[in-house]
Amino acid sequence: MQNLALISLFSPFVAFLFASFFSLGQKRIILGYICSLLISFSAISSLILLFYNQSFNIILFEWISIIGLSFGFSIDSISLVMMSVVGIVASLVHFYSIFYMKDDEGFNKYFSYLALFVFSMLFLVMSDNFLGLFVGWEGVGLCSWLLIGFWYKNDRYSFAANEAFIMNRIADLGMLLGIFWLYYQVGSLQYEEVFNSVSSVEHSALVFIAACLFIGAMGKSAQFPFHTWLADAMAGPTPVSALIHAATMVTAGVYLVIRANAIYDLVPEVGYIISLIGAFVALFAASMALVANDLKRIIAYSTLSQLGYMFVAAGLGAYGIALFHLVTHAFFKSLLFLGAGNVMHAMNDNLDIKKMGGLYKPLKITAIFMTIGSLALAGIYPFAGFFSKDLILGYSFISFHHGIFLVLLIAAFMTAFYSFRLLMLVFFTPQRHSLHPHEAGKIALLAMSPLVILAIISGFFEHKFFEYIETKLVLINAQNTLVMILASTAAILGVLLVIIAYKKSWFKPSIEQKSIYKLLSNDYFIPKFYQEFMVNIFSNLCSVFKHCDIYIFDACVEKISCFVNLLAKRIIMPNSLSLMLQFLVGAFIVLLLLVWVV
Repeated sequence: MQNLALISLFSPFVAFLFASFFSLGQKRIILGYICSLLISFSAISSLILLFYNQSFNIILFEWISIIGLSFGFSIDSISLVMMSVVGIVASLVHFYSIFYMKDDEGFNKYFSYLALFVFSMLFLVMSDNFLGLFVGWEGVGLCSWLLIGFWYKNDRYSFAANEAFIMNRIADLGMLLGIFWLYYQVGSLQYEEVFNSVSSVEHSALVFIAACLFIGAMGKSAQFPFHTWLADAMAGPTPVSALIHAATMVTAGVYLVIRANAIYDLVPEVGYIISLIGAFVALFAASMALVANDLKRIIAYSTLSQLGYMFVAAGLGAYGIALFHLVTHAFFKSLLFLGAGNVMHAMNDNLDIKKMGGLYKPLKITAIFMTIGSLALAGIYPFAGFFSKDLILGYSFISFHHGIFLVLLIAAFMTAFYSFRLLMLVFFTPQRHSLHPHEAGKIALLAMSPLVILAIISGFFEHKFFEYIETKLVLINAQNTLVMILASTAAILGVLLVIIAYKKSWFKPSIEQKSIYKLLSNDYFIPKFYQEFMVNIFSNLCSVFKHCDIYIFDACVEKISCFVNLLAKRIIMPNSLSLMLQFLVGAFIVLLLLVWVV
């Protein structure tokens, strides 16, 4: 079993090394297939381990002896679920990428980055200590920067990559402080030792640790106010968006809170704040998606909203439910992003859904796939999202957090609305373009097919899933008939409303002049606020320091060097032996004095 775990972890790393060897060479399509097969080996190994459900630790060697930390990995029900999800989605994204990137000159380099991304995420979820988790955490951050800015010659894409990287580094400082303080309080960073000792730590210290760790999670999972990078991260290749949003980077924050549940159980006040932030983000992101016209940004906002749902569940202590929604969301969200890639490919990379329409006939299979993904996202029975989202709504209701429940219910209505608004404008309204679109290649559609099946059936494994993880996470029965009826009604109303609205042309161009539309379409002017009051001020401050460096510090150094140079010339140029002797005698006297003093 240990060998299977090592295969699962290091197969992506082998793929990275292999692709890196050819990264600057001529494009080789076969390289994409080899990397995809290596990632598939990792996924198969993870699924075998998932089937047997055995918990064990792997210690490879001593890592940092001074703090007694080994280079080791922990395999349990939580890590096995994450490994399987990462493996399945990553392998399908790799195969899809062969189609998507086949005409790109950076094909080889792209697969090396993508494989390293998968390795970093697996390292993160398999590590048995917080420091190892942080190494993987920074690894996915680095890879996201490389992949978001893959087409770095475009200044806008390069800026988006830097934005994601810098914003995550700011949040990671909080996480690092939490890890330092945790070690100071407990004397260890191993999960098992920390969770066994954490109950004896002072409450105020635990609050600080939990808050700092969550700051890191906020950055990685793009929670407010660190949310702006996520939509801009759509600058990267579309398969990267599928991997970031479904199985890797943004889910790492949720995983951290789930993994550290023993800490958050002891500080319910921090958990409640997490749930409030999650509920706010669920509604906040959904509202922006209502009016967005960029195909990928709409799906990105939906990711932001669904992450809010996960944090609500985790914040309220329903860690198993949060993990279940993470799993189902990974399947239908990656399906939606890959479907968006098909649409982009057919529309010559045009992303404006207002300039599409009539794509159902030429892209019938993609339309069906994206409709299934949207039904799952909206929470319509019997698709996967219905089961996991309703459990979050149900738990917030039965735990008497009725305000949070109401916010999530409104967000569920909005989710159904914007999901089918996207479908209507792309596929089922009259044609608004002059292109001749065509369906994606067979390999792309085959890569998407397992995700379609999982988006339909994964919700039916609800009870088996909770039985599987009950050794690590408390089993909570959050099913509630009233909640199920209300959630389904909200979702169906949202779907019907948007279909009728676009069939009857209720939305006129004049709506874009409304204040609320401008507010939502400009993301509540938060990016503009950041630009004006943070980026520009920091840029001006850097400009001041630059001038100080050039005209004060550099000038002083230059003056001193000129003075020393002139002094040296006056000493050396006369070629006077007596002057040289005077210096030698003076130096000898100074040395004698130093020896005498010492």
